[in-house]
Amino acid sequence: MKLTRLISRLLFATTASALTVDLDDPESISANAALIAQGLMNYYDGHRYGGVVGMFVFPYYWWEAGAAWNSMLDFWYYTGNDTYNDVVKEALLYQVGKNNDYLPVNQSTTEGNDDQGFWGITAMAAAEKNFSNPGKDEPQWLYLAQAVFNTMSARWDTDNCGGGLRWQIYTWNNGYDYKNTVSNGCLFNLAARLYRYTGNDTYLHWAEKAWDWCEKSGLLNKEDHYHIRDGVDVNNCTNITPYVWTYNAGLFIGGSAFLYNATSDEQWATRAKNIWTGCEDLFFQDDKMVEISCQQTRITCNNDQRCFKAIFSRFIGYAALFLPDIRDDIMKKLRASATAALATCSGGSDGHTCSIDWLTGSYSNDWIGLGEQMSALEVLQNNLIFNPKMAPKPTTNENGTTSGGVGPLTHDTGGTSEGSPDAGSSSANPLLMNLDIKGSDKAGAGVITAVLLIGVLGSGWWMLA
Repeated sequence: MKLTRLISRLLFATTASALTVDLDDPESISANAALIAQGLMNYYDGHRYGGVVGMFVFPYYWWEAGAAWNSMLDFWYYTGNDTYNDVVKEALLYQVGKNNDYLPVNQSTTEGNDDQGFWGITAMAAAEKNFSNPGKDEPQWLYLAQAVFNTMSARWDTDNCGGGLRWQIYTWNNGYDYKNTVSNGCLFNLAARLYRYTGNDTYLHWAEKAWDWCEKSGLLNKEDHYHIRDGVDVNNCTNITPYVWTYNAGLFIGGSAFLYNATSDEQWATRAKNIWTGCEDLFFQDDKMVEISCQQTRITCNNDQRCFKAIFSRFIGYAALFLPDIRDDIMKKLRASATAALATCSGGSDGHTCSIDWLTGSYSNDWIGLGEQMSALEVLQNNLIFNPKMAPKPTTNENGTTSGGVGPLTHDTGGTSEGSPDAGSSSANPLLMNLDIKGSDKAGAGVITAVLLIGVLGSGWWMLA
């Protein structure tokens, strides 16, 4: 960590004037988003000599790359800027794995259910936004999202704690004995959106199943304003890790908003609004977003946690779009947070490198990186949730059905991506794959995941004090 910060200081030592934005002017938002997106792409590894297509530079893991491509896909959708579209498309297709399910063998030492889930969620966003479709001989966006869903749901574990997904996919990775909320949140979110896109009731069933298990297990605590906890120990199903993270809340509020839009069932609107009440309690100070579990009295966020606000911003944007009752409150906080975030974007050799703490109103080169750029980009561009440049113009056919317009598309409203309900079902069970993993690699996998787990526990120290 110290070495990473030293390198960052050497590379990004200069500062300039902070970015300023007129949030009532889409062109001003788009222009500022372009500068932040450029800073995000400075961390891309795929075009460097010896780099890997789809990956970002060390120390950023595969899962965060999947989440970052969602941010860049949304950047195109909201601003109309297609500068990076070819790179995004190349990355999303390069990392699909041999079975087109986002289980690439070269990630088996670190990939968990949540990691796969975030790549599937990005593929789902590509389908919903009619992002440039792959060639006929390549897997389609909807197909990839369905393949991720099918392989994740096949790993639902009823033998321990009555259901739920484990954190890890592979038994040799530390964390296999932990059921974390984010893995189950990814399954819930993806199922909700697949149901809305396809109308297939199987996905609605799984969304309900994932929600019910998380609530029954105590991870979604409705008695405590739906403060969403981190996870539960498989060996003691009442041993809940209490830390709260923005991205977990985002996955559930976003999935609930999608389901309300798809079903008109007030249950989902109520659940989303209850989660939002919990978010207001935890994740905002003076309407400015904060990652409270690692930004309480001092910043202890690890590399993963520093991008959580990006994911949260994305999904509360969807909640504002679909839920009029909390729309004004969400947009007020997105506006205040975007202004605060841009006040930190004055560092680096480019003059628009952003830092982590949006409460200070100033840049700090102690805390900069991919996560900070993602978070600033998402909180800014979600101020365009009602005015995206790439939303298709509404049209009405001879039957009176309206297609297009603001909001993620479905098959019935102009979505063109094709898939298959059986996608991924022929994939090998990853636990039975004949992987050539040597003893040193197994040890390395354990160390990596152990470090991640220690980081989660250590950064949330204040909640146990």
